[in-house]
Amino acid sequence: MRLIFMGTPDFSVPILDALCANHDVVAVYAQPPRAAGRGQKERASPVHSRAADLGLTVLTPKSLKKPAAQEEFAGHNADIAVVAAYGLILPQAILDIPRFGCVNVHASLLPRWRGAAPIQRAIMAGDTHTGVTIMQMEAGLDTGPMLMSEKRPIDDSTTAGDLHDALSSMGTQLICRALIDIEVARVDPQPQPEEGGTYAEKIDKVEAALTFDMSAHAVVRHINGLSPFPGGYVDLDGQRIKILRAERVDTPVDPGLKPGTVIDDRFTIACETGAVRPLRVQRAGKGPVDVSSFLRGFELPPGTRLG
Repeated sequence: MRLIFMGTPDFSVPILDALCANHDVVAVYAQPPRAAGRGQKERASPVHSRAADLGLTVLTPKSLKKPAAQEEFAGHNADIAVVAAYGLILPQAILDIPRFGCVNVHASLLPRWRGAAPIQRAIMAGDTHTGVTIMQMEAGLDTGPMLMSEKRPIDDSTTAGDLHDALSSMGTQLICRALIDIEVARVDPQPQPEEGGTYAEKIDKVEAALTFDMSAHAVVRHINGLSPFPGGYVDLDGQRIKILRAERVDTPVDPGLKPGTVIDDRFTIACETGAVRPLRVQRAGKGPVDVSSFLRGFELPPGTRLG
C-alpha cells in the first residue's frame, strides 16, 4: 500500500524500517527539530534522521489544523497513515483523508494507559502485564476501535528501557500483520471497553526525586519506570546520584528507622515497609556503573539519610 508514516522517537524507528521493507512509504511526518544537548543546537528526531537516511520525504509541521497542511497531506494520495508515538493530535479532517484512515501503534493494552507515557506508567503503577494495541484512530485521545493486540508480562526487574525495546519490536510485528488484514478486509474492529480506562500523564521532573516513604515494591517500580530516562535520583553531599536499577531485599529493618536511611555497607535503603538495594547507579557527569563499583569510590556509611 501507499502509506504515510507519522512518528518521532526511537520507539518508532523499527516500525518505519519494517514498513519501508513491505510498503511504499510516500511521506514521513515527525516532530520538528528541537534544541538539545549542552550547546542547545537543533537536533532532528530519531524518525526524522532515519527517514532522511532512507531518502524519504520528511515533513515536520507544527500543526495539522491549517487547510494548507491538510491539502499537503491529501496530496500524497496515501491508502493509509500509520502513527506511532508521533506527538501531535490529528484533526478529523486528517483522519478522513486516507482510503483506510489512520491506524495507531499504541504501547499499552487499551483502554488502560491512554496518553503520553504508557510504558513508564504501567511499570510505576505495579501492573503485572502490558502490551501493544493496534487501533483505528478517531478524534478522541486513544479511544478508537481496536484491530489487534498482544500482551507482555512486567515484573520487578523490568525497566522502562527494557519494556520500550520489547514493545517497539512487538508493535513492529503487529502493524505488519494488521496492514495485511486491512488490505484484504479481514479486520474486525472492536470497540474499547467502557470501563478500565486510565490516562498516562507525561513524566514530570519532580517525580525523578526519589522518596522512600512507601513500600519497597513501590520504590523499585518507581525507579524502574524512570530508567534510563530521566532516571530517579537522590542527593548525597551535594551530588546527584541516579538509581537506574534496584531490587527488593529481605534484610530486616529496624521499625524505628526513618525511610531513606542507609542500613548497611551495601547501600541498602529502608523504605516505609521493607528495603531496597540499588544495583546500577550513575553519578553526575559519569556513566552508569554497578553498585559495587560505585561503593569503591564513594563513602556511604550506614545511617546516612537520603532525601
